[in-house]
Amino acid sequence: MDNRPIGIFDSGLGGLTAVKALRQLLPEENLIYFADSGRLPYGGRSRSQLRRMARQDLDLMASHGVKAVLVACGTVSSNAPDLLEENAIPTFGVMKASVEAMARMPGTGPLGIIATEATIRSGAFEAALRELCPDRPIIALPCPKLVPLIEFGHIRPDDPLLQEAMDDLAPLRGADALLLGCTHYGIVAEAIRQALGPHTRLLEASGCGAEALRDYLVRRDLTGGQGQELFLTSGPAEEFQAAASLFLGRGRAIAARHIPPMEAGEP
Repeated sequence: MDNRPIGIFDSGLGGLTAVKALRQLLPEENLIYFADSGRLPYGGRSRSQLRRMARQDLDLMASHGVKAVLVACGTVSSNAPDLLEENAIPTFGVMKASVEAMARMPGTGPLGIIATEATIRSGAFEAALRELCPDRPIIALPCPKLVPLIEFGHIRPDDPLLQEAMDDLAPLRGADALLLGCTHYGIVAEAIRQALGPHTRLLEASGCGAEALRDYLVRRDLTGGQGQELFLTSGPAEEFQAAASLFLGRGRAIAARHIPPMEAGEP
């Protein structure tokens, strides 16, 4: 048994989809979540900035004595996979696990990937999926409108601005399956599902990453905890608390601690 916490980080609210998944898979684990909202969005940043930010976020997790890290950010997972592999603490991104799960989807029709601009620009998700599914059409589509909408609370399926953003998914209609390569997108999965129809199966990268981390801890007998949680954010704590409480469906308000944003460095 290992009572040290699991560390999770993302650019903002999106990684809460991973928190929710971990709570279902490992309800007793202690969790530390960092929302780097003060440097949101990650998706429009250069690869050099993203790698510097990834190192800073990993160091923050290490400073809290975590036993493992879940990088609940598709942008970081696709632009700095080597940093995750080389980290001294066992670290899991959302890319590898989700692409492997995507490759197991039945059918012969197209497979879709939606993610941030930086993730799609890296080509990492698409290349990894193409290696596993060389005979299937793959459509990789950036969706830059979604993260800002989600962070500003436009998450209801009938929200007019969110509905307008769903028009960008038109090239994916008819796909057998769609990978939500940005963890934010799981928050609006119902709107995406309605836009694409019942034929397209959705797969959330955050849930795949959470399952991979769970399997690792269970195999090595490293589970344990009291269900404690610590939420950190580099953005306004009050805004994060309100949004996190709503998304996680807690009966009580979530307390979050503000920490100053770190420098991202030159592009």
